[in-house]
Amino acid sequence: MHLTLKKEATQPASFNFLQQQARFDDFIDIFNQERPHQAWDMKCPAEVYQPSTRAYQGLPNLDYPFHDKTIVVTNCGRICLGHKKINFSTVFAGQAVGINEVHDDIWLVSFMDYDLGYFDLDTRVLEPIENPFGPKVLPMS
Repeated sequence: MHLTLKKEATQPASFNFLQQQARFDDFIDIFNQERPHQAWDMKCPAEVYQPSTRAYQGLPNLDYPFHDKTIVVTNCGRICLGHKKINFSTVFAGQAVGINEVHDDIWLVSFMDYDLGYFDLDTRVLEPIENPFGPKVLPMS
């Protein structure tokens, strides 16, 4: 699918983002409404699509009772602590994260059940923890 998308909607590239988006939108319509797919007995995806029976509720309100503070990450991806701003990540924009002071001016940042990294309030630099979302392997006994 990705190669087909690339060939049909990006080569050659459009002159601006709006024209390129229009080409993507046209591709999606054709791909889903008109083009039959072998995997679905030559039916179009729109013919076999069934909406989920469950409505998406979004994330629950996040609370960090074991952290010193709960802070909402700004739209530009920063954590603001007092008058100090720490660049974090726009991926978490609008989301609440928990911060916990683990040493003098050294803070741990957590999202849900995951510890993401530490920042020093003096340098205002976040040092990420190595892949907090990786598999959790228990030591062999």
